[in-house]
Amino acid sequence: MKRYVAVASFALLMFAVAASLFAQNPALGTWKLNVAKSKYNPGPAPKSMTRTLEAQGDKIKHTYQGVAADGSAISYSFTAAYDGKDYPITGSAPGGADSLSITQPSPGTYEAILKKGGEVVLLSHAKISADGKVTTFNQNSPSGKGSVNNIIVYEKQ
Repeated sequence: MKRYVAVASFALLMFAVAASLFAQNPALGTWKLNVAKSKYNPGPAPKSMTRTLEAQGDKIKHTYQGVAADGSAISYSFTAAYDGKDYPITGSAPGGADSLSITQPSPGTYEAILKKGGEVVLLSHAKISADGKVTTFNQNSPSGKGSVNNIIVYEKQ
C-alpha cells in the first residue's frame, strides 16, 4: 500500500510539474499552420505544417513536420534556450539555415535569427495571442539579402 501511495504521489507531482511548465510557457504544445491566413512572399506556401514545442530541461525542442507545395516532405528540428546563443538545426530549415539563436524580449514574444554557415539568412518575429491560441510569425530577409516577407499563422491544437 505504501508503494502504491508513493507511485501515485510521484505521478501527481510529475503532472503538476508538467502543468506548471505549460503555464509558464504558452508556446509549448502542438500547433498547425493555417495556410489560408498565412501569406508567403515569395510563395508558394506549404500544403501543411505542424510544429511541436516540448520542454527539455532549460531548453525547448522545436519539431517541424509538413508537406511542401510540390508534395515533398518538410522536416527539421532544433533544441534551444531563449538566450541569444547559436544552436544547430537538423533537417531542411527555411533558407537552408543550419543554426539559429532565439531571444524572448517579452512574454509571448520571440525573436529568432536563422543562419547558414554563420551568415544571417532569415529574421523571424513570433507573437502569441493573448488567449494563447494563435502564434503569428513575421519572417523577413536581412536587409539587402533577399525578398522574403512572410506572415505565418499557427493555431494551437
